[in-house]
Amino acid sequence: MPTIRDVAQHAGVSAGTVSNVLNRPAYVAPDKRRRVREAIAELGYVPDASARQFRPGRQRTLGMVVVDLGNPFFVDVALGAESMAREAGAAFVVCNSGEDAQREEYNLDMLVQQRVHGVMITPVDEQNPGLGALLERGAPVVLLDRVAGDRSCCSVVTNDVHGGRLAGRHLVEQGHRHIGFVGDPDSSRQMADRHEGFAEVTGSTRCETVRASDFKLETGRAAGRTVAEMAPSERPTALFCVNDLLAIGALQELTRHGVRVPEDVAIVGYDDLVWAGAAAVPISSVRQPRDQLGRTATRLVLAEIDQGAMHQHEHVVFQPDLVVRASSDHRRGSGGARREPAAAGR
Repeated sequence: MPTIRDVAQHAGVSAGTVSNVLNRPAYVAPDKRRRVREAIAELGYVPDASARQFRPGRQRTLGMVVVDLGNPFFVDVALGAESMAREAGAAFVVCNSGEDAQREEYNLDMLVQQRVHGVMITPVDEQNPGLGALLERGAPVVLLDRVAGDRSCCSVVTNDVHGGRLAGRHLVEQGHRHIGFVGDPDSSRQMADRHEGFAEVTGSTRCETVRASDFKLETGRAAGRTVAEMAPSERPTALFCVNDLLAIGALQELTRHGVRVPEDVAIVGYDDLVWAGAAAVPISSVRQPRDQLGRTATRLVLAEIDQGAMHQHEHVVFQPDLVVRASSDHRRGSGGARREPAAAGR
């Protein structure tokens, strides 16, 4: 009886490639798949039970590639995904790209070599060749948080345009007529969407952009210094920061320069991290359902693994809500908090 190595030699590929054709054909390029299947037919090869042990539906291993595990937002998302995988009896591997496109490509290659059954990814580079190759082969992939509109795969996101509206509307309702947007609409899809919603509702309010090209704490401190060093008559009376790390950094620097929050400058962040509520002045924030983002991504990738060609791609959009704390409403004092009703729909 021919063996898997006989098939590999006949097709001019490795035994591992033959195994992938049998168990995970989406991970093998079409030409190699054809050659392997022709070799199987010509040799009359019949896989034994041990060769099928990693067939989807028996043992499932999921891979997750996150853009930055230094950001607590992605830690919370990964924990939600891991929790759902554990409940489903699937193994779970998480990789950190550290905002580095080359590292992201390495992580994707590593997951393919480890023969994971499906991948969830928050891409650094939506045009990454490794990601494109997975999608072209029809591998189960779920895009998470950062999603290109032209990708044919499942996706899970938060409605960031609506989140920007919530923040902008709240600050206008608080009486602010000069608001700073801390971010860079040209640097990422999330920043652009949050700025779009913010601009929709601020109308005739004077708005200016305080450039912050990433989502890091130190970048927030730099933005806070920029605002603190402005003349009081030219300083925005409120800041909308596109994530909570920027908001916390800005709060630290404003406080260090003697600028009072919220009496002199109000602050609203984004994500509603635990850190936001625990800040010296609790920070108002647009809340994303981080656990549900991760759990939903896992549900979608497992469904595609199990359903195969019958699977219909699903695009899930969560609606954020606003948590108001002392940083944007001095009437609440240092410990007050309230949650506005969540936006309807999902």
